[in-house]
Amino acid sequence: MRKTLLLIIAGSLLSCTTQQLPTNTKDTTVKYPKTKKGNVTYQHFGTTVNDPYRWLEDDLAEDTKDWVKEQNKLTFAYLEQIPFRDQIKKQMTNLWNYERVSSPFKEGKWTYFYKNDGLQQHAVLYRQKENGKPEVFLDPNKFSADGTTSLAGISFTKDGSRAAYSISEGGSDWRKIIVIETETKKQIEDTLIDVKFSGISWKGNDGFYYSSYDKPVGSELSAKTNQHKLYYHQIGQKQSTDELIFGGEKTPRRYISGGVTEDGRYLVVSAAESTTGSEVYIRDLKNNQKDFSVILDNFDTTSYIVDSDGDDLYIITNLNAPNNRLVKTTIKNPHPSTWVDVIPETENVLSVSTAGGFLFASYMKDANDQVLQFNHSGKLIREIKLPGLGSVGGFSGKKEEKELYYGFSNYINPNTIYKYDVISGVSQLYQKPKINFDPERFESKQVFYTSKDGTKVPMMITYKKGLELNGKNPTILYGYGGFNISLTPGFSVANAVWLENGGIYAVANLRGGGEYGKKWHDGGRQLNKKNVFNDFIAAAEYLQKNGYTSPDYTAISGGSNGGLLVGAVQTMRPDLIRVALPAVGVLDMLRYHTFTAGAGWAYDYGTAEDNKEMFEYIKSYSPVHNVKPGICYPSTMVTTGDHDDRVVPAHSYKFAAELQDKQSCAKPTLIRIETKAGHGAGKPTELIIEENTDKQAFALYEMGIRSLN
Repeated sequence: MRKTLLLIIAGSLLSCTTQQLPTNTKDTTVKYPKTKKGNVTYQHFGTTVNDPYRWLEDDLAEDTKDWVKEQNKLTFAYLEQIPFRDQIKKQMTNLWNYERVSSPFKEGKWTYFYKNDGLQQHAVLYRQKENGKPEVFLDPNKFSADGTTSLAGISFTKDGSRAAYSISEGGSDWRKIIVIETETKKQIEDTLIDVKFSGISWKGNDGFYYSSYDKPVGSELSAKTNQHKLYYHQIGQKQSTDELIFGGEKTPRRYISGGVTEDGRYLVVSAAESTTGSEVYIRDLKNNQKDFSVILDNFDTTSYIVDSDGDDLYIITNLNAPNNRLVKTTIKNPHPSTWVDVIPETENVLSVSTAGGFLFASYMKDANDQVLQFNHSGKLIREIKLPGLGSVGGFSGKKEEKELYYGFSNYINPNTIYKYDVISGVSQLYQKPKINFDPERFESKQVFYTSKDGTKVPMMITYKKGLELNGKNPTILYGYGGFNISLTPGFSVANAVWLENGGIYAVANLRGGGEYGKKWHDGGRQLNKKNVFNDFIAAAEYLQKNGYTSPDYTAISGGSNGGLLVGAVQTMRPDLIRVALPAVGVLDMLRYHTFTAGAGWAYDYGTAEDNKEMFEYIKSYSPVHNVKPGICYPSTMVTTGDHDDRVVPAHSYKFAAELQDKQSCAKPTLIRIETKAGHGAGKPTELIIEENTDKQAFALYEMGIRSLN
């Protein structure tokens, strides 16, 4: 897969004006490193496909490593000559330097919370006893000298006496798990290795469940990983003796997760072949059930258990409910025919969490959150009044806790934490960040525009109050549009810097996402995928038609599936935009399924091997295969990480090579490759600041801006 202001070093606010040159000023010609072409070809349904840069897929090869070094040398030399690059970095660093504290959570006799003092590379996990002083529990900043090893997750036993935490090295999805006694913080056994796409779920105090793949042959960062396995690890035993619970030869699945319910009674397993739709199985641990009971035995719908109470199970599902519903059933016969609605489906997409013995239903209405509190009989207790339109996170906790914490934010309000009494319904301010950013100086509004086929699409547009709609405002249009993922409002220091410098930040809620349930998701996948690109193009046209910006001042941005979005749109409509910023993108759509876990994305994309119609459709928009000679493409800075084993960097390498070879004008194509970094999670603060600085500096410079006043 998921923005603040600028300050000068002296601490005073920078003026938000920029000095611009005419955007038709002749660009400086860039001399690219020579990229060799191979003669690799392959066929699908009688069509020959050329793949001249196949050699860049080998991340272990010396010539690939040399190519990366030469490309980075060019990119950073280009960025260094941008006169205001250092100015933006100082602004961003200055603004980023504020204390950020998470919602607290209780484990045993301790209360834990995360805190970043401001510019620490990673947040530190603290703990304290009631009325006691906070102490450091885990400090990820000490995991590695260069800050590239991060804390990826932690799970405590029910009594809080033990914890198992996972770490990521260099941004990779491969994890290691370390088990400690919480009282002494001492490691109590050997580190578990080769863990991937996994939670950690304790069974009592003596063991836990986790998931992984067999280590692939060849490069662990690019070779295909296919069959997931759920294991049980007994504390004190060697990992090699861990019990296989689900997966393997008998039940091969691409994605498997397992978790123990809060009461410790049930092990619930979700098994899937793609990122949407799953089987659900359950085992009664209390009664030593040997085999799993089947709740759902197909991949047609998505369902998961959110709570249990004795024999009763509470399941959220989109079975016969595209916008989700909460149902109740019993362990004695959990088949869907026995399900009874507790919270029926509505016109808004539902998600459910639990705390204090209540159900909290979060509804998404036009990409903004609303929260209602219910009891387990489905009786509405109250609607919870939120501070405004935006996103809320939290409303979860243990059954015995009568206070919980939630965070609220939007594009101009940093995340603020509130304490909520589940009985009285009273919210109290708990933690408000002290950041030098004034939301009152900015406006964030929602508009609805019409896409190519007449579909109404929502978009949030954020900018400084008093903005002149003269078509000359530097604008970043951001999108994703896939995998049922919803883009809801959230604050970002980097975007706040862009806003403070007079820029516009717009987010389009494209089809393929989950903002309006299954129908919205289906409207942007497989043979409907071009709807996503058309929605994004229509968003840019709306901004330009209404005077917010113009093609010379429009940048498009997106990461992962959003990187595909950017790559597709810049090759479909190069005239519409000035700058393209595809990040960690899925850009070779004919081969994405051959790398790491890519085959699991077929529910959204289809594959070139499915049938001729699907092959031709995918090939018609695949960014790597649609760069054509004789066309002036937008100024482009591709970004990726050399340890990205989610969307392997070869996608970005091949796309950049195609653009550099075929670009017909002087607008540059650069590729910025972060070393010892992955898909994005766990990246240290310093690298985040540097990358966002370079993106904004590049975008403004390519729009003809030469100084910030």
